[in-house]
Amino acid sequence: MIFRLFLLLLGFSFAVSGGVSLIAFLNLITTGHGFVNYFYFILTRVESILFILGLVLVWGSIYLPSLNNRNDE
Repeated sequence: MIFRLFLLLLGFSFAVSGGVSLIAFLNLITTGHGFVNYFYFILTRVESILFILGLVLVWGSIYLPSLNNRNDE
């Protein structure tokens, strides 16, 4: 239970830091770059990997079954 809570908090912090950075990079569109350049730019950044990793950790900590609740009869 504590490990899942740790994964949830770690994933949430990764997703927030990556998401805030990706939103801040939206300012590139106002400087004259298009959406294609923006998507190419964010795909090459570490923040997009952190955002996706954070979402996977949050999803996994909530929805994957726990190993401790198995009833081996």
